[in-house]
Amino acid sequence: MVGEKEKMALQVAGTLFLLIAMVHLLRVILGWDVIIGGFIVPLWFSVVAALMTLALSVWMFKSAR
Repeated sequence: MVGEKEKMALQVAGTLFLLIAMVHLLRVILGWDVIIGGFIVPLWFSVVAALMTLALSVWMFKSAR
């Protein structure tokens, strides 16, 4: 059973993962370029990252129940 403090921590983590997933999806939809050290990060990377962070968000929210 999850205590109240643990439940709050899981909900905060789930919310942060959800926000990160939304930013990755926005990047894909709006076509934002990301350049790190002269390397252009491909859009497919954000699709994969969005799916992963969305899965983590769902996991956190389910664990908080």
